[in-house]
Amino acid sequence: MINVTCGSGSTGRICTDLAEALEKNRHEVKIAYGRNAVPKDCERFAVRIGSDTDVKLHALKARLSDASGFGSRAATERFIKWVKEFDPDIIHIHNIHGYYINVKLLFGYLASCGKRVIWTLHDCWAFTGHSAYCISAKCEKWETGCGSCPDISGYPKSLVDRSHRNWELKKSLFTSVPGLTLVVPSKWLAGLAARSFLKDRPCFVIPNGIDTAVFHPDEGDMRERLNLGTRKAVLGVASVWSAYKGLGDLIKLRALLDPEEYAIVLVGLTKKQIGSLPDGVIGIERTDSARTLAQLYSMAHVFVNPTYDDNFPTTNLEALACGTPVVTYDTGGSGEAAGRTAGDVVPAGDVNALAESIKRLPASIEARLFTKEAMAAGYFKVYFGSGEGV
Repeated sequence: MINVTCGSGSTGRICTDLAEALEKNRHEVKIAYGRNAVPKDCERFAVRIGSDTDVKLHALKARLSDASGFGSRAATERFIKWVKEFDPDIIHIHNIHGYYINVKLLFGYLASCGKRVIWTLHDCWAFTGHSAYCISAKCEKWETGCGSCPDISGYPKSLVDRSHRNWELKKSLFTSVPGLTLVVPSKWLAGLAARSFLKDRPCFVIPNGIDTAVFHPDEGDMRERLNLGTRKAVLGVASVWSAYKGLGDLIKLRALLDPEEYAIVLVGLTKKQIGSLPDGVIGIERTDSARTLAQLYSMAHVFVNPTYDDNFPTTNLEALACGTPVVTYDTGGSGEAAGRTAGDVVPAGDVNALAESIKRLPASIEARLFTKEAMAAGYFKVYFGSGEGV
């Protein structure tokens, strides 16, 4: 597998969950990754592509010349040499943006290596000329060729706009691999892929899955640790709180909920963000402890995900597995897990509707499970079975 992280973050945990399932079925698995620390229990899978210096140089090139995905030449050449020696039967790509691999070199190899190639799309980057979050940018230029990108200052941030050139390069590279199979976690992203230059590739919808041995109802002493008293906790969780994740809307929500009845708890903030929070909002830095997250989800009255652009967020799945209802914006595939039976889906940007849903929803629901075992079973059918995609 190839992914920006191994064992951390949502896509990194998806990779290691799949690797563990494959290992149990006596397959040898490696996860080539670009950045961030690897948990000790995942180190047996990990193969680093490049170094921290390579990542920084690639990020600088992307910033100066809108070349995300087109740096890291030497690191990618070394990685391809390693792949040839390892000689896998299947190459499974996940997130290849993140300033760690050169897609021109990678897809040049994939087009001629004769291996089965599967690509799980976790966002829109694969078929746009620049943006990973084209929906929040309200842009559909990726259907016909990109150019004059409205999201050039968004991730991956650039000082210049070469989105049309990037779109042409990506189209040429990504359609060059014989038998490339796509997987997406949501029906929403499947619909976008069907409108892109990848539309002729078979595409399977396999929902993300989580470890329900960890994520289950168990709040421990979390309420006491946060000094909540009798207040109901409105929880928000993100690995990085950017504008498209809706941090500003959660701050606005504070004024719409009785502070004597509700406390807002936000997880994944930086020290600077925590320092700027208004009264009545509890800020917690990012944690990689799944048990801590499970207790936070379990103690919450409701999990709020005001994302403006997301595929099939695992945070929603984790909350549901802990018996906590989810309220989210009607954007991307975020509402597909909760639907109307395990929470609520409201129009994007409607903070008043968020507040009304929070007041209306029950304190808990029957746990709704999207298991890593079901996810692995879906991937096994793609790896080793046959069938038509969507």
